[in-house]
Amino acid sequence: MEHTSEARQSSWERKTIERLATAGLVEQRRARRWNLFFRFLLVAYIVFITAMSFRGQFSEWRSGGPGAHTALIDMAGTIQSDGLSLASVRPALLSAFENENTAGVVLRLNSPGGSPVQSSLIYDEINRLKAAHPDVPVAAVVHDVAASGGYFIAAAADDIFVNKASIVGSIGVLSNGFGFTGTMEKLGVERRLITSGESKAMLDPFSPVDEGDVAHMKTLMAQIHEQFKAAVRGGRGDRLSTDNAVFSGTFWTGEQAVELGLADGFGDEFFVAREIFSAEDVVNFTAQPDLIERVTGALGVAIGSGLFDAVSSTDAFTLQ
Repeated sequence: MEHTSEARQSSWERKTIERLATAGLVEQRRARRWNLFFRFLLVAYIVFITAMSFRGQFSEWRSGGPGAHTALIDMAGTIQSDGLSLASVRPALLSAFENENTAGVVLRLNSPGGSPVQSSLIYDEINRLKAAHPDVPVAAVVHDVAASGGYFIAAAADDIFVNKASIVGSIGVLSNGFGFTGTMEKLGVERRLITSGESKAMLDPFSPVDEGDVAHMKTLMAQIHEQFKAAVRGGRGDRLSTDNAVFSGTFWTGEQAVELGLADGFGDEFFVAREIFSAEDVVNFTAQPDLIERVTGALGVAIGSGLFDAVSSTDAFTLQ
């Protein structure tokens, strides 16, 4: 009897171990299937995002074929050395002007302004290329906004086209900052500033305002403003209104801009290609980010970069 009981006990333990082992194998297979499933989803998601990224690119990167085409160059965003700058747009400008099938170049502008230096550099490069390729006309097309530095660039074009609701103008120079002297006094904080050179700490936000510093800054800003006005007059010529308000820093709607001679008419890039250049095929020469940048940007990595750019600008003067 004892032997039979021990045999039954042994058989039960063996069956239990087998059932546990089988359940473990089933669970491992299920986990492996889910792991493969989620990997597949991740790959599918990356492929989808990549396809969507290139969809926008290929919709405008159409082959010009053997005939003439309109070369399109996007100039969007804040004008700064690590954003919209000469370095970022020069390769596209060179390619567009040097392409033998380019009937005309359209600058598609959507910029609120920024660095006067980069604005001037782009303006000068466009004029240099126009002189080198006199048979290639240039038109600027304003979408939402071409204000301040954005309009500085637009002034290099032969003609400027806007939407009636576009924001145009703001021909002026801005320098801003903050003063914390009152706050420091309330907090009992003592400012200890040591410089070599009496003007080294000009407009220091933790020191009282010095009227001599303010006068010097106004002189610099006035000089940059004159450079801006000269560029606009050079680009617009007799079409520009003699109303002094044009250079007051005020911004206007596209409809008002046409009345003031800041723009020539209403239309988008396709209107220009069709009606002005007689070359309806539009080829986008704008430099495109590489594949990795496009995918990571779509996944949200670019959000952090955008926030960093928003708080790290160090331009002393801004065309706004």
